[in-house]
Amino acid sequence: MSFSESTKARFAKEVAKYPPEQKQSAVMACLAIVQQEQGWVSADAEAGIAEYLGMPAIAVREVTTFYNMYNQQPVGKYKLNVCTNLPCQLRAGQDALEHLCRALGVEDGGTTADGLFTVAKCECLGACADAPVMLVNDRQMLSYMSPAKLDEMLAMIRADEAGKAA
Repeated sequence: MSFSESTKARFAKEVAKYPPEQKQSAVMACLAIVQQEQGWVSADAEAGIAEYLGMPAIAVREVTTFYNMYNQQPVGKYKLNVCTNLPCQLRAGQDALEHLCRALGVEDGGTTADGLFTVAKCECLGACADAPVMLVNDRQMLSYMSPAKLDEMLAMIRADEAGKAA
């Protein structure tokens, strides 16, 4: 995959933060840049990053697949990750995931037909005391997500999107 000059410039800025012999340390930043620009990280993008950083493609793939913040397939405009690790499970994390899936008519990992939402379980978000917790678009953490709060959040997003379309 060939990247645009602006993407390469962003890569170079990240690589410059490390000694030349450790430029591979910028792999996470490069993956984040690709995801910001394209919405997900394809196998071609991984190969392109590997070539740019001078590392094996499998090493880039290992990073992509280890962290749930990297989308390995196209996702909806709103990516909703619900923690289902044990502490959240004990405080209705699985129920929250299932509620969202039912409300949106998708299965875990699925995207709504309109491309607006993707729902998926995720690993620990580090806010066990606030369970159940979820992360929206890998940026905003929401706590105590009861079915009522989940419904309110979905309604708010849909209203905002409807307002943008009008």
